[in-house]
Amino acid sequence: MKIVVDDKIPYIRDAVEAIADEVVYKKGTNISAEDVRDADALIVRTRTRCDRQLLEGSKVRMVATATIGYDHIDTAYMEEAGISWVNCPGCNAGSVRQYVESALLVLSEHLSLPLDSRITLGIVGCGHVGQKVREMAQSMGLSIMVSDPPKGIADGVTMADMAEKADIISFHVPLTITGEHATWHLANEKWFKSLKRQPIIINTSRGEVVDNDALLDAMQSGLVRQAVIDTWEHEPDINRQLLDKVIIGTPHIAGYSADGKVNADNMVMEAICNFFKLELPPIIVPPSLPEDFAYDGTSLSLYNPLEDSQRLKLHPEDFESLRGDYPLRREVIGSK
Repeated sequence: MKIVVDDKIPYIRDAVEAIADEVVYKKGTNISAEDVRDADALIVRTRTRCDRQLLEGSKVRMVATATIGYDHIDTAYMEEAGISWVNCPGCNAGSVRQYVESALLVLSEHLSLPLDSRITLGIVGCGHVGQKVREMAQSMGLSIMVSDPPKGIADGVTMADMAEKADIISFHVPLTITGEHATWHLANEKWFKSLKRQPIIINTSRGEVVDNDALLDAMQSGLVRQAVIDTWEHEPDINRQLLDKVIIGTPHIAGYSADGKVNADNMVMEAICNFFKLELPPIIVPPSLPEDFAYDGTSLSLYNPLEDSQRLKLHPEDFESLRGDYPLRREVIGSK
């Protein structure tokens, strides 16, 4: 059996090599039709477009993406070609929760923002990630309103309600281009102009959910007070002006804790072994932080997104390498 693997998926190599006769590791954007022609399965991230151009005429029977999103997979073609595929819903929900919590603490410190019931957090999207963010915000004592356009409306809240009442608005929806509840440019120029409270915008979903040019204009005109942006339009060629303007700008790594990555690894391995009727190798566990890791018991000492932001702002041209060679980050101290 041959498996082609994105070489930036961490911690998975021993497990894959335990079930395959041949494993080929390649940069996700460089995986080609020639690479997969005689492969049985692929393990990818969002950087590999899995469609007719890549897969037609190949032996591939299974594609597993170690991500929650699957907009890089042409699902209609996969069905037509009889190729099974899986994604990993919820794998990095805890990691994104940690990112948003830490971002809120940074905002509180730098913008004198009270993190209590005086502040209303609007959560757009209440799937795996949105629910985790909601739980975190409730534990902080924030007032919360939730809307989920792809699923209709949650808690009776509309995007217009968000524009009127929320002090912080955090996006956690998948990207859909068309349809009644499309999320492409959900936050667009018209919506930004309807904002009433100069909110802070947080986007950790998909870059195209927020119109980046419109967001920059809204910040420059004072409609938006500040922003925390992890996912961008046109990655890795992101809007440099917007990067300079936001308080936190990171290279699509909100879900990149070692814990989240290992969750995805284990989900991928289970799916592939079930599909090919193979014995599952030992479960993958994340590495521990170094014994001398500077941890004082606070959330920001465990993870501070300003460090990732500083690296990106200093070298925005390194977006892909900062993402692909991401340092060890844990949601907890010690191993699971």
